This record gives sequence, structure tokens and C-alpha cells, in this order.
Amino acid sequence: MRSFRGVFIAVVIAAAIVLAAFILNSRRPRSEVEQPAPANIRASGKCAECHERETAAIVHEYEMSKHAAAGVTCLDCHGAADNQPKFDHRGFVMAKSLSSANCARCHATQYRQFLRSRHAAPSWGAVSGPRDFTPEQIAAAEQYHPGSINRPANAVAMLEGPTAITGGCSKCHNVGKPNADGSIGSCTNCHARHTASVALARLPETCGQCHMGPDHSQIEIYHESKHGVLFNAQRATMRLDTPARKLTARDMPVPTCATCHMSGLEGQNVTHDMSERLSWYLFAEISGKRPNYAQAQANMKDVCLKCHTKPRIDLFFTEAEQQVAATNAVVQQAKTLMDGLHASGRLTPKPFDEPLEYTYFNMWHYDGRTSKHGAFMGGADFVQWHGNYELVSKLTEIQHAANAHP
Repeated sequence: MRSFRGVFIAVVIAAAIVLAAFILNSRRPRSEVEQPAPANIRASGKCAECHERETAAIVHEYEMSKHAAAGVTCLDCHGAADNQPKFDHRGFVMAKSLSSANCARCHATQYRQFLRSRHAAPSWGAVSGPRDFTPEQIAAAEQYHPGSINRPANAVAMLEGPTAITGGCSKCHNVGKPNADGSIGSCTNCHARHTASVALARLPETCGQCHMGPDHSQIEIYHESKHGVLFNAQRATMRLDTPARKLTARDMPVPTCATCHMSGLEGQNVTHDMSERLSWYLFAEISGKRPNYAQAQANMKDVCLKCHTKPRIDLFFTEAEQQVAATNAVVQQAKTLMDGLHASGRLTPKPFDEPLEYTYFNMWHYDGRTSKHGAFMGGADFVQWHGNYELVSKLTEIQHAANAHP
């Protein structure tokens, strides 16, 4: 009897402990007790066991991605590439930070195309000049875009100071920043980190994070244009996640930025070099034709032919180029006057220390670019009120200053 009583008491105590554990466990937050589903474990390995609780949003984003559907795991991307610093993370050897080098292990062609574009090294060079690049990186970039790296640091950025550069300039221009592992740029600026989304990269708003504002108002021009109006009306019917080499006009009957500059509709060439279809240096003070002018314009017109007839396309390009010539003429008048003021000593050699220098800079860097981009993207208001009106207004101001007595 005594032995039975002891066993009974032990069983009761054990049952009480188990019941108490269930009660306590039921009151813990769901994020602490829920385990990832078997499919999640298969897709992302042990990483999801912790990150489902600690950073659940990135696991959810990953689950929505084409990477997850293809069986790409967390370690496939987060494992260190060559020359990347490593660290131990709960038993796994990981890269301390990811770069385009990690993406290039699978997307080598896209990375090589990107390196030829102005999104790569020239983007960062536009702010910092050559100081952050190796000689090999400078030589590679200058091969495709002469003068894009071997240039002084941006004078306006230097005047604004390091906080403006960190919080402003670099947030966009770091798409081409050199990385510690020797690679250039960041793919996630356009594709995002864990969704790695083609659909996101095709959205106008993704490009518009950087291509906006007074000096390159492409997103504003796009939304004013017929392309933008139609896209916003038909957005719900678009299949933006269609693989690049399978994309047809049925998937995207209205173009976005990526359609014209990168995508391949119905067998056309797909590229991550946005320069392949650009025929003019529209961003320049005085715009000239690019070295690949004829081929680039043919490439762009080939995209246009999916929706428009050849006579209509040729007329559009003719009118756009006439606007470039007209803008160049007005800016050249102002430039000649400014050069004369500097040569005569009425303006000092120091950049941006006198109001008239800002007037001229605003004239070509904002208004001139706007009129040219508006012409090539179908933004009538940007050609006229935001472009030509401002050009003639500022030219008059510079002429008045030049004609005034010293």
C-alpha cells in the first residue's frame, strides 16, 4: 500500500507539472510557440525556424518569391562569396553583408550587362569622382562611359555637405557604389531583398524612387504621358511577374520604364544595360549623340513597333530631336555669356559662390534636362512650362546680368 501511494503521488505531481506547462505555454505569444510549416522548412532550411519568430516579415516575403518556388535557400544567397568577410551565425558561416557579387553567382549575365550601364560605377562616380574605385574598376567604366569616373567630386554635393550626401545623394547613387568584395552596386535597389521581384522592378514607381524631381523628372513625365495614364488604368490586368524571356504584349500591353529600356517583348533582347537603347546624352549640359547612336535608336524603335507604326515612331523621334537641338541652342547662348563673365573677371573662378551661377546651373541641369526628357517621353507640360518657359526666363536673367555695367 505504501508503495502504491508513492507511485500515485508521483503520477499526480507529474500530471500537474505537465498540465501547468501546457497552461503556461498556451499563454506565450504565438510568435514564440508556432513552428514554421514543413514546406517552409524544406524551402529555407533551419533559418526559418528562428526567423519565423524574430523577423517574420522577411520569411513571408521570401515565401512569395520566385526564389522560394525554385528551391533557392537562404544560404544560397547569404553564404559568403569570394573576398567577402564571413562570420559565424548560430553555427552557419555567413557573409557579413551581401552585394551584387552574391547575385552574380547565379545571374552572371545580368551582372555583366549592369556593369556596362550608367547605373553601375558612373552612378557613384557622379557624386564622389574616382576616389572610391580601384584602377581596374575605373578603366572598365571609362571604357563604356568616358569621363564618368575620372571627374572631380560633385561640387554641389560638396557644398551641401556629408549629411546631405549620406541622406540624399547616396541613397540613389549607391546603386553603383563599389563594394568591399570588389563588386559594383546593389541589385536590391530595384528588386528588393527577399522578394527578389521582377514585378517590382517593372513598376514605374520603383524607377521613380530615384528618377524623379527637378533634375530628372522621368516618373512625373511618365505619369503625365499617355503611357502612364493607360498603365494606371490597366494596372490590374498586367502580368508583371512574367519571366523576362517569355514576356509578351498580352502580359504588358502598356509599357513601363523597364519595358522600353530593359525588357524583351516577344523574343526581343533583354538587358540590364539601360544604355543599349539610349541614343542621346540627355543629361548633359549640351546634349550630344552617344557613340552607339544609330544602333541604340534602332533598338528603342524596335520596342515601339510593338504598339506603333513606323511613320508615327519616326515622326516622334524627329520631333524629340528637334527639341534637343532647340534646348541646346538656348543653353549654349547662356553658356557663352557665363563663359564671358568668368573670362572678364565679373564672376569669380570659385564655383557656386554667386547667385548667377545657380541660375545657370538650374537652367541646364533642371530645365534643359526636363524639356529634353519630356520630348522623348511624351510629357507636353514638361517640354513647355517646366522646360522651355524656364529656359527662356533664366536666359533673360543671364542676358540682363551680362549687359549690365560692371
